[in-house]
Amino acid sequence: MPYYCLLTASEKTGYKIFMEYNFRSIEQKWQQQWEATHAYRVSNDSDKPKCYVLDMFPYPSGAGLHVGHPLGYISSDIYARYKRLKGFNVLHPMGYDAFGLPAEQYALETGQHPAVTTENNIHTFRKQLDNIGFCYDWERQVKTSEPAYYKWTQWIFLQIFNSWFNRHTQKAEPIHTLIQVFEKEGNVRHECPGDRHLHFSSAQWTAYDEATQLNVLMQYRLAFLAYAEVNWCEALGTVLANDEVVNGVSERGGFPVVKKKMRQWFMRITEYANRLLEGLETVAFSDSMKEMQRNWIGKSQGAEIKFAIKGAPAEEFITVYTTRPDTIYGVDFMVLAPEHDLVKLITTPEQQATINSYLDYVQSRSERERMAEVKQITGAFTGAYAINPISGQEVPVWISEYVLAGYGTGAIMAVPCGDQRDFGFAKHFNIPITNILGGDFNGQEANPTKDAILHNSGPLNGTPMREASEVVIRELEHKSIGRRQINYKMRDAGFSRQRYWGEPFPIVFKNGVAYPVDEKELPLELPHIENYKPGPEGEGPLANVTEWVNIAPGVRRETNTMPGYAGSSWYFLRYADPHNTATFASRHATDYWNQVDVYVGGTEHAVGHLLYSRMWTKVLCDLDFIGFDEPFKKLINQGMIQGSSRFVYRVKGTNQYVSLGLKDQYETDRLHVDVNIVDGILLNTEAFRQWKAEFADATFLLENGQYLCGTEVEKMSKSKYNTVNPNELVEKYGADTFRMYEMFLGPVEQSKPWDTKGIEGVHRFLKKLWRLFYDEQKGWIVTGEQPAPEALKILHKTIQKIDYDTEHFSYNTAVSQFMICVNELATLKARQRAVLEPLLILLAPYAPHIAAELWHTLGHESSILDATYPLFDEQYVKESAFNYPVAINGKTRLEMSLPLDADNTTIEAAVLANEDLKKWLENKPVKRVIIVKGRMVNLVI
Repeated sequence: MPYYCLLTASEKTGYKIFMEYNFRSIEQKWQQQWEATHAYRVSNDSDKPKCYVLDMFPYPSGAGLHVGHPLGYISSDIYARYKRLKGFNVLHPMGYDAFGLPAEQYALETGQHPAVTTENNIHTFRKQLDNIGFCYDWERQVKTSEPAYYKWTQWIFLQIFNSWFNRHTQKAEPIHTLIQVFEKEGNVRHECPGDRHLHFSSAQWTAYDEATQLNVLMQYRLAFLAYAEVNWCEALGTVLANDEVVNGVSERGGFPVVKKKMRQWFMRITEYANRLLEGLETVAFSDSMKEMQRNWIGKSQGAEIKFAIKGAPAEEFITVYTTRPDTIYGVDFMVLAPEHDLVKLITTPEQQATINSYLDYVQSRSERERMAEVKQITGAFTGAYAINPISGQEVPVWISEYVLAGYGTGAIMAVPCGDQRDFGFAKHFNIPITNILGGDFNGQEANPTKDAILHNSGPLNGTPMREASEVVIRELEHKSIGRRQINYKMRDAGFSRQRYWGEPFPIVFKNGVAYPVDEKELPLELPHIENYKPGPEGEGPLANVTEWVNIAPGVRRETNTMPGYAGSSWYFLRYADPHNTATFASRHATDYWNQVDVYVGGTEHAVGHLLYSRMWTKVLCDLDFIGFDEPFKKLINQGMIQGSSRFVYRVKGTNQYVSLGLKDQYETDRLHVDVNIVDGILLNTEAFRQWKAEFADATFLLENGQYLCGTEVEKMSKSKYNTVNPNELVEKYGADTFRMYEMFLGPVEQSKPWDTKGIEGVHRFLKKLWRLFYDEQKGWIVTGEQPAPEALKILHKTIQKIDYDTEHFSYNTAVSQFMICVNELATLKARQRAVLEPLLILLAPYAPHIAAELWHTLGHESSILDATYPLFDEQYVKESAFNYPVAINGKTRLEMSLPLDADNTTIEAAVLANEDLKKWLENKPVKRVIIVKGRMVNLVI
């Protein structure tokens, strides 16, 4: 395609030359110029108001970007460019979430070091992102796997490790302030979050040796060590996540998995549960996102109740948490989590074999399987009995997998007449059920919606639920057998990974006690290794690097690494001051950029990254490192662009493939086929033979000489061969077309299927826009004449619509308005600079390259990136006339345009004088003229 270089075809020189819309040359030219002039460089010192626009940064996989990934990036890019034109100093950075399991797995499979594969993947991502024309300030780029970055991840971890949560002030405070409290008064005013039964005086604290004191402090720290049940796979020599275990075996290899207690790092996010809930009232998240977080946190109010154990020492008791203390009279049995510490103590000799057998079974079950709603009911009787503290009734104690050690107290009081699951358990094991209102309840279905829920038993019979609960709680507290309690379903976040490719913990163990590394020694760099096999007893691969682990006699480094969410919990702060070597970010920078104004990302991070980053921000704010405690003001959750998969149908046992309409005549296997070798639903059979070696000798049964594929909308995935590389579309249609088409597909927040065919329409729109400036015969046709009122009306309607839609992320309707505007201006042959110049500024956030080229051609030496956003002027869109429907005896015959300020006499005269209306009157006299001002006219004949 020839390219006629525009010299300076501007009105200033009077030089006019025709140029076709060569998007490839235009886009390459402006991308190079923006990079060379640092057009997107952002200063931390500006008199302009700030606007911080951020994408959830990507994990750079080897597959690169497909067309689904840029949806959110384009959305944020449009908004960032728009706010810049509105006069804001806009921070719009990008980086890479470069640590994590996928890179390590890929290294294991390919024999490459994850540092190498990660860097290669980042290079691919960068090229793809640049190709689409994003306005990122690449000088602020971060990579979480670089020591210069994770030095500060380690530093922040140490601040969290050296902090505790003061429940009285509801803030994190340095651990030394807690030590001062212990020295003066023990922990009488500060219940231990790690062990609520731990009590000591100041004298006892002083008498503790250093190791004991440090172990006590560990129970208070916000980053702490604890023993936890993990999924241990002996064959793989590693700990597996819940989603890596299926039916008691590893997803990879099918090896047996058992529960094993191991020492793990945790974040005490539960201490921030209430503040995390309260913070949701201050941020602009969607209602559904807020509800997901509220449900995950799971705040409930109730009581903790102590049940004595028959025959056990007085200090041993079962503690349960219940939101319905008023149902205590209906307790017919108790259930403990199989891992509960009391199980070994209370199991009778007669039941020991049964309990042991059941524990073996539970060992093979993942937590996810145990939490799932399944019909199978399992459990075992311990032989022990607890004593109901109110009624004195003896109730049998069972264990069952549906009770989890990490939820509540790991024990429940079962009320079968008020809970369907308890009822099913009791019926399955023939446990006698007592009607909560008195009498035998056996044989009846549990009905938690009537008496069992609305009323109570014994002396509380008929008392409303809340009032009855208050009565019971007061009685429990009076007898010192229970207390009012607020609980949260959320648990402390696991922070250990038995992997190599992650941040090393800045922790050393001296004779088994954890000590922080001196901050001056940071970063503690990840050693280069070639062997990623797990270490002994479930430790990570670092355990195999003995010279790195054993740094002195009795002194050993932590061999686990931090999880992927470590670096992503604070990266938005680093963008504010990415090259600072003295701190993670200066207070000046974080005070200036403050919260992220608009954060764009997927809902899959609702209860992971978003909660962790909110917690880390609150900790850093509590410790006065930053001045705000919510990281993100507004959150936009982009939907998913789904793939449109294509299928071929192979006759079983052969290499013959039958077309879609013929498949029911044969027994076939349905196979995914690469969408890039299918035109619509027509398979390129020769390309199919060349696609994979196994298809080289494929034969086809065709329909009318063609092979038709099956279709289905699915998640866009490399494994389904339905991904489309944005590079191919940018090469064929241009980045501006690709950007606008992604937005045109539908609302940003909604998921929608990808259909490449629709992109042609957007490309035609940009060509039509180009022809407002150039004519094939005349060349440059923009004039300095005064626009017609109709053209100004079109322009200002567009200004109003685009301004509103862009501010509210309604990009699909904005693109539609651009199309309407260009069509109407083309019809009017509106070529005036006063109309086209503002239109280019409106378009610049959406199609920056074509806008920049035409802006320059108009004679501007300054960049369109810094133009002033056009202002909407209502005078141009005010209607001066109204199209009156004119009816005869109630039947509309025509419309007449009449001035809005015309009075009834003028309207009547104009209507009666209308020649086209006279034929409908049929020479009959008009008896009456009914005029409804600004609505209609009716003639009665």
